[in-house]
Amino acid sequence: MNRQSAKVFAAIVVACFLVATRASAQFAVPAPAKPDGATLFSRQCGTCHIATAEGGPRQGPSLYGVFGRKAGSVAGFAYTGAYAESGIVWDAQTLDTYLTNPQAMIKGTVMAYRQAAPAIRQTIIAWLKDQH
Repeated sequence: MNRQSAKVFAAIVVACFLVATRASAQFAVPAPAKPDGATLFSRQCGTCHIATAEGGPRQGPSLYGVFGRKAGSVAGFAYTGAYAESGIVWDAQTLDTYLTNPQAMIKGTVMAYRQAAPAIRQTIIAWLKDQH
C-alpha cells in the first residue's frame, strides 16, 4: 500500500468510527423492561407454588393469602415439622429473610430456591401481597 492509499484508508476508518459513534449515540438501544412481579413469580416460583385461591398444592404449598399466615399451616400440604414449630407468621420481612436463605431460617426445609437480589425479592413479595 502506498502512502496516499494509506492516508485514504486511515481517513475512511476514522470516518466510519465517527459515524458509528454518532449513530450509536443517536439510536441507543433501550434497556430491557424490568420483569413485573407476576412474571418473576411465574418464572422463579411457579414451578413449585401457585398463588390462587383455587387449586391444590404443587411441590410447595399455595402462596395465596400468605401474608399473616402462620408457617406450616396450609391444610393438605405435608410440611416438614420445622415449619409448624418455627412460630413464623409471614410478612414482608420474614418472606424477605426466608427467600434470601430458606435453610438458614427454617432448618430442615427442602426449599431449594434462594434469591440474592433484594430488588427481585421485593418485587415478588409485593406481588404476593397484592394477590389477596
